[in-house]
Amino acid sequence: MVEIYLPGIEPVAIGPDEKAFFAQLGARMAHLRKEQSITQVQMAEWLGVSQQTVNAYEVGRRRIQVSALPTVARLLGVSLEELLGETPKPGKRGPAPKLQRQLERITQLPKSRQKFVMEMLDTVLKQAS
Repeated sequence: MVEIYLPGIEPVAIGPDEKAFFAQLGARMAHLRKEQSITQVQMAEWLGVSQQTVNAYEVGRRRIQVSALPTVARLLGVSLEELLGETPKPGKRGPAPKLQRQLERITQLPKSRQKFVMEMLDTVLKQAS
């Protein structure tokens, strides 16, 4: 068992099961990120952390904040359940939202066109900030 010490906060014990969970989560994040041709730098920008922090998440050295998981799932185009390694329950599903359909279409484009779309999105989002 490993304990993390933070000034002014009681130590938190991390068991082997939890370490394994975060290592597997990080590996899934890295795999999905690479499938989407997203760099660690891009992901870091979207999450408001450093590239080194994203790397630490992916190799299991750091635990990602629970509040960041929905954002990560959206960025990677998967459900929260899929990101966490859960098998989605079959059920009635309505039509995909327009943005999701557009993202799926973008992933079918050649890599050079995907990069162009990402650069345009980055420009628009920076202007909106």
